[in-house]
Amino acid sequence: MADTTYDFDLFVIGGGSGGVRAARLAALSGAKVAVAEEYRMGGTCVIRGCVPKKFMVYASGYGKHIKHAEGYGWSVGQVSYDHEVFATAMHAEVDRLSGIYHRNLVNAGVEVIEERAEFIDANTLRLKASGTTVTARKILIAVGGRPWMPPAEELPGVEHAITSNEIFHLETLPKHLVIAGGGYIAVEFAHVFAGLGVKTCLVYRGDTVLRGFDEDVRMAVHEGLKEAGVRVITQTVFEKIEKTDGELPLHIQLKNGHHLEADVIMMAVGRYPNTDGLGCEAAGIALDDNGAVIVDEWSKTNVPSVWAVGDVTDRVALTPVAIREGHAFAETEFYDKPWHFDHSDIPTAVFTQPEVGTVGMSEADARKKYGNVDIYKTRFRPMKNMLNGDTSRVLMKLVVKPDDERVLGVHIVGDDAAEMIQAIGIAIKMGVTKPDFDRTCALHPSVAEELVTMRQKWVPEVTA
Repeated sequence: MADTTYDFDLFVIGGGSGGVRAARLAALSGAKVAVAEEYRMGGTCVIRGCVPKKFMVYASGYGKHIKHAEGYGWSVGQVSYDHEVFATAMHAEVDRLSGIYHRNLVNAGVEVIEERAEFIDANTLRLKASGTTVTARKILIAVGGRPWMPPAEELPGVEHAITSNEIFHLETLPKHLVIAGGGYIAVEFAHVFAGLGVKTCLVYRGDTVLRGFDEDVRMAVHEGLKEAGVRVITQTVFEKIEKTDGELPLHIQLKNGHHLEADVIMMAVGRYPNTDGLGCEAAGIALDDNGAVIVDEWSKTNVPSVWAVGDVTDRVALTPVAIREGHAFAETEFYDKPWHFDHSDIPTAVFTQPEVGTVGMSEADARKKYGNVDIYKTRFRPMKNMLNGDTSRVLMKLVVKPDDERVLGVHIVGDDAAEMIQAIGIAIKMGVTKPDFDRTCALHPSVAEELVTMRQKWVPEVTA
């Protein structure tokens, strides 16, 4: 299968989940494949995203679990948290996983190049560190995304802030952490550090966090932040950051006239495709206004020899999506099994505490598309919390299309919501209806049983 016209049949730029899946499958078909990764194999998810973040979520949750254990008869003595011990274990596991990614590529016959690759033209790349030039019949862009930081002219003093990349490498816990943003990264880390005992403040330009999610989910998470002890300041943004000599050396001036003092500031105000300096212009690859690689449903760019998958395309920025896109690309191009990934009804989680699980359409999106919809929802205190003093409540919501009773969306805020929504995602993908939910026998006692026992349609209160 190898084409001697080129150095490689496939050259993948980026060693994240999507690129690695595509490279491995292509190599196993007999193609000559290389992957270039300038940092560490595993990409955002493994190195500075999903994996270490989830470990931090677990770490922060144990303090609450220990406290709640007293309600179930456990005598808990003096407890303490050692961030250095946790961080050492977390980074060791990240190293292990990164090594597995590298080893799996090599075992599949992929040439791993630990350098940055940039386009010279549509079939040629330069390896930046060595200056070596390589050619490939097909090139896959899988370089992911990066945290966005406002430029210094827009936010003076921004150089004193960190992003989600650096938050994993704090050697000690902050005394006062201030987070800018209201998306999933911002709210997750606000819960993490509040759970670790850090005084935490979140500053968000909007009214309610998690823009784009179902409104009931947004409200539940917003209130949950406050219940967790996070100070939430809305409808304002940073005006400037100044370094001082105080115990909390970072002075933040807000545009509403107020100010904050902190020792760590985290900017979580968005992510952008990682295409700067990649040489896409030299290859003629079309980008959108945010720098994302423009692709069709087959992950093809406007250049016949170039494809792109994952966050760099700014379609759905989730690791499993990148993996499926990479898998589809490899089977289509190297196995003569054409298929493309369907981006509808993707289960999603936000690892707040309690966490969010959602699949399908929000109520607002469903009303916009279909007009009238039926809503079933409930909020209740789960059985587990009746003895432990936890006053948080579970939210469950079904969005249903009235004419055929198809369930358009399911939204959960509560412990283990992510685990539930993964299974529910199968049903949604299969076109489950509300009568299907109703016919399903409840599993008692469980939180999830409430999903199949909701019978009464929700009717909004009419205010005078």
